[in-house]
Amino acid sequence: MDIKKKKGLLDFRAMKENGEKVTWLTAYDYPTACFEEQAGIDMILVGDSMGNTVYGYPSGTLPVTMDMCIVHCQAVRRGAPNTFIMGDMPFGSYQTTPDDAVRSAVRFFKEAEVDAIKLEGGRRVAPMIRAIVDAGMVLCGHIGLTPQSTGQFGGYKAQGRTAESAIEVIKDARAVRDAGAAMLLLEAVTPEVGGFIAKDLDIPVYSIGAGPLCDGQLLIVSDVLGIWEAFKPKFVRRYAEVADISVKAIGQYVDDVRTGRFPEDVHCYKMIEGEAEKLDKLAKKLD
Repeated sequence: MDIKKKKGLLDFRAMKENGEKVTWLTAYDYPTACFEEQAGIDMILVGDSMGNTVYGYPSGTLPVTMDMCIVHCQAVRRGAPNTFIMGDMPFGSYQTTPDDAVRSAVRFFKEAEVDAIKLEGGRRVAPMIRAIVDAGMVLCGHIGLTPQSTGQFGGYKAQGRTAESAIEVIKDARAVRDAGAAMLLLEAVTPEVGGFIAKDLDIPVYSIGAGPLCDGQLLIVSDVLGIWEAFKPKFVRRYAEVADISVKAIGQYVDDVRTGRFPEDVHCYKMIEGEAEKLDKLAKKLD
């Protein structure tokens, strides 16, 4: 089997220059990472969205810890050794001071086996971005709708829908770029704003709900596969209905066990020839 060539920052920059779109999905576990690498994905995000899609926290991403992110990143790395992997910095790991942000980022890189980290926020976290980059680490910014701050937005609401708010998103994008980020993710902003920022910045600009004009697309794998059923964002396209398939398959298993159709002879181990008779004789002696 051919070994996939792992892409890196230089490849992503060249893809931007050449107009080639980067493909990007989340993964949180070993088997999903295996599937994504086999499918030829360019980049994997181990997102704090695990708070929703894996752990089912009512408050979403906020309870996710650094320990949780590291464990999931390690599993994904084992499943996708030849894919660029990015890990989300969880809420509370970088917002306090630049020094705290650097300490958290150093731990993440040392333990999680990631190629880059991602953190949320624009101008307000620019000092943290600069400190992490100056410490020698690769960082991706994340602006627009930032899930760790949805309380300030009044919920999951698209950003940049007025000219004035669009200017604020653009200012955040430039601040993240100026602070040294290697790439930028835009979430839930209008295509006009996404397209402007992708042209305005010389670093790769990726979209999760920011339209087709960005340098690549990210989606949550649970949305793509139809596993996550709690809600479906406007920007999601489902490529499978794994939840439906899973419920039907489990239901069939339940029915087969209850009606005696499983297990069948083909699912059972066989005793060595002559041993069944010997067992009968030995069992009688037990009485």
